[in-house]
Amino acid sequence: MIRDTSAQDRQIRIEPQHGKRWLKIGLAAAVAIVLLVLIVPTAARLFSSDSAASMSRLRIAEVKRGTLTRDVSVQGSVVAAVSPTLYAASPGTVNLLVNAGDKVTRDQVLAEIISPELSNRLQQEQATRESLEIDVQRASLDHRKQQLAAKKLLDQAMIDRQTAKREVERTQRAYDAGAMSEMDLLRTKDALAKADITVANAEADMKLDIESLAFELKGKRLALDRQRLLAENVQRQVEELKVRSPVDGQVGQLIAQQRANLAANAPILTVVDLSALEIEVKVPEVFAHDLGIGMAAEIRDSSGNYKGEISAVSPEVIDGQVSGRIRFVGEKPAGLRQNQRLTTRILMDEHPDVLMVERGPFIDSGAGRVAYVVRDGVAERTPIEVGATSLNAVEIVSGVKEGDRIVISGTDLFNGAQRVALN
Repeated sequence: MIRDTSAQDRQIRIEPQHGKRWLKIGLAAAVAIVLLVLIVPTAARLFSSDSAASMSRLRIAEVKRGTLTRDVSVQGSVVAAVSPTLYAASPGTVNLLVNAGDKVTRDQVLAEIISPELSNRLQQEQATRESLEIDVQRASLDHRKQQLAAKKLLDQAMIDRQTAKREVERTQRAYDAGAMSEMDLLRTKDALAKADITVANAEADMKLDIESLAFELKGKRLALDRQRLLAENVQRQVEELKVRSPVDGQVGQLIAQQRANLAANAPILTVVDLSALEIEVKVPEVFAHDLGIGMAAEIRDSSGNYKGEISAVSPEVIDGQVSGRIRFVGEKPAGLRQNQRLTTRILMDEHPDVLMVERGPFIDSGAGRVAYVVRDGVAERTPIEVGATSLNAVEIVSGVKEGDRIVISGTDLFNGAQRVALN
């Protein structure tokens, strides 16, 4: 027999199409109903709205109640709160004894100023002082000698008066006995009176000599005191030729070159006190009136957050910014270096139990008086009143309630529409 394709053929049975037709009709009706459910509300929102926008282009945040902290975040650099610059007290040649970066201690000699003129002047003043000391000692001896001489004259005058007095007594007894004449008695009385005058003059001369010698000695002592002050002043200037560190720290910068000839008050080097570091920040001018000394701050470092407070605020505005200093309160990061950059957050004040929402461009778009509240897929323009603001949140004083959802992105695309349908 010749083989053909009959073995490969298969009979196909045709089923009736009534059931599948009704199934297709039911599926089409269900799809139509679903589309109506989805389209009708959207169409209703579109017809009741002034405009439409895509939610994918908007940011929406919920109004919450909590504590709003007004703050400002700025970049700051580490600076030394104590970083004195040392100057040459007198002209001369500088001899540097340290290098930049060396650790130093308080009162350590860092440099010396070589000044032959000042050293010579000190020797001259000291020699003059010693000469005046000798003059004072000589005047003191002369004072004592003249006092003794005046005392000697007074003693002699008193002895002469005593002798004259006894002569008067003896003559008086003789006169009473008739052994001497009245003339002899009067002569002895005159001698006694003369002796009294001599004693009085000797006492007066001795007092004047004592006073005169005291004035002279006082003048020499004053001259000596003046010379001592001059010598001490020059000695102080010579001591200041040794430039000492005022703090424990590190040599920051060598301003003068080794063996350079410096004028008086010329800078030599700087010393950095590494134990007293602060953060220097530049705050925008709009926050200037809110800054105050003692205000809390938060300093962020790679090792964590640290507490701080404002220690100084500049009274002037430069390039739209106000300079300030923040010092650490308590613990501070290890290994800080000058000019290291750190992020600082200044905490201005707190507003507890207020309605607030995440901060966004809607504040600028609505000038802080209008916001779009989202309800049932429609953003409705609502008047609001804005209170305090921070970097992350805005206080809403009126116009919304807790739980409302607000469009916080820019609303310029709404063109001021009263109601905007959100797709």
